[in-house]
Amino acid sequence: MTPTTPAATPSASPSAGSSRLRIVVGKPGLDGHDRGAKIVARALRDAGHEVIYTGLHQTPEQIVETAIQEDADLIGLSVLSGAHMTLFRRLLELLAERDAADIVVFGGGIIPEEDIPLLEEMGVAKVFTPGAATGEITGWVAEHFADDAAG
Repeated sequence: MTPTTPAATPSASPSAGSSRLRIVVGKPGLDGHDRGAKIVARALRDAGHEVIYTGLHQTPEQIVETAIQEDADLIGLSVLSGAHMTLFRRLLELLAERDAADIVVFGGGIIPEEDIPLLEEMGVAKVFTPGAATGEITGWVAEHFADDAAG
């Protein structure tokens, strides 16, 4: 499957001195609900970032491959299926195996509060739970990665 690129512009890579981050938004696993992921992808795009949305039913391998090919700065996962521990763990393992552990991973979805510290210990930078405003997500990206985007 070819990822869709709602905000792709060829000249917007960080290596070209752009102020835009490249963010892959992925829907791993069997979960078929992607409205939230699309809303977050659009909000990140509207905040000035280049967003690559991978589409539904992606494997962690496909998401990591897309992130590497697209020279992504961040990966955002949306998980509503209850398989968040397995999917995030596998994605982080694959990033490490591919020498791409510098790609920051964040996510959201139906994730129990008690699992959030475990995900953070694994290396997930931030977890957004249902009801998080898009401004909270774009604000977190801006606050923590503004320097990365500047050069």
